[in-house]
Amino acid sequence: MKKMFFLLLIFLGVFNVNSAESPSVLYEPRTPAELQALSAVLLDAATGVVLYAKNPDLPISPASLTKLMTIHVAQKEAARRGISVYDHVNIPKESWAVNQPPRSSLMFLAQGQTVNLHELFLGLAVPSGNDAAVAVALNFAPSVDGFAVMMNDEAAALGLSRTFFVEPSGISEKNITTAMEFAIFCTEYIKLHPENLKELHSVPEFAFPKIENVTAAQRNKPGTIVQGNHIGLLKTFEGVDGLKTGYIDEAGYNIALTANRDGTRFVAVLLGVPAELGSYWGSRARDRDGRALLAWGYENFKTLRLPFPKLQPVRVWKGKNKYAGIVPKGPPVWTVMLDRGNDDLRWEIETFNLTAPQTAGAQIGIIHLYDGEGKLGQMEILTESEIDKGGFFRSLWDSIVMLFTNKNNKK
Repeated sequence: MKKMFFLLLIFLGVFNVNSAESPSVLYEPRTPAELQALSAVLLDAATGVVLYAKNPDLPISPASLTKLMTIHVAQKEAARRGISVYDHVNIPKESWAVNQPPRSSLMFLAQGQTVNLHELFLGLAVPSGNDAAVAVALNFAPSVDGFAVMMNDEAAALGLSRTFFVEPSGISEKNITTAMEFAIFCTEYIKLHPENLKELHSVPEFAFPKIENVTAAQRNKPGTIVQGNHIGLLKTFEGVDGLKTGYIDEAGYNIALTANRDGTRFVAVLLGVPAELGSYWGSRARDRDGRALLAWGYENFKTLRLPFPKLQPVRVWKGKNKYAGIVPKGPPVWTVMLDRGNDDLRWEIETFNLTAPQTAGAQIGIIHLYDGEGKLGQMEILTESEIDKGGFFRSLWDSIVMLFTNKNNKK
């Protein structure tokens, strides 16, 4: 049975996380009906291979998962402007806690406070403050609507064609994404901001305001409120170090999870655990779904990393140069079944005839990886640089050599 599943893994291929195209499901859990979420995706963050998908393209509001895009856009813009995350920022009146919609989660921003950008990011990541989202937006755009435009521009740049935002906190049901696209985004987010996992998303609690945040008159009683991280699996599932939970009535209970065990990092996105369950049971069902999906992933799969064999230059026909350098298409990383790739590993390198001219990145062959049970994976081999066409006599001579070579091969 495992061999049959593994053949699916090989022949359905690797999904490129830089694209928003939906891949084929590679492997179905034994009991997918146990997930209460309407939509779910589990993928290997290193390879982009999708291990499980349930209604992956169903449009659902991300709720406070939206704040991950808010952090991403703000960090990208801060880097562009040369702003340090420890620089003090404005707290506009619109962002004060008292001015947020009813039932908002808050970091409790208020008039007269002093905060830096890092504190706002913590306020987004840990207590999921809607006030923090407004403050961040208004520090990088003239309006909340203007910041939403920046968020949508970034989503489009990442190829997320079904993801759309109208505001940065996630309180609006008009924010829309899919489990597949949000899993793709989370993978890119982790790649671009790996430090955020330790500095923001796995921080167990957030205390605000502290003495340094309030005016001199308030320092005897700063009114500090301590709030815990809403990701319960940080404490109960080995390797979990992010990312975010979310809830609104229209979407239900959502969660974006990531965990790292022994060099294998998975990303799981679950959307639409029914709101009718209520706060206590809905949160528990969300955690139970996340735990079940991650546990199943680690029970069946791992990320295999191996150094590539040295690739020798290949013969170029009719080219300006006789040989050309070649490179693998991607890093030497594969998703394999847990019990594969442990021994008898070997490579087979297959190259094709290369005739000039060729652009850089043209496919010239395939690297095949095997273990004792069979094929583990493959990767394209590409031309390292542009290959120019040779002169008349080089082209004529190579044409003659190729003609006789082909005749001899046919005998």
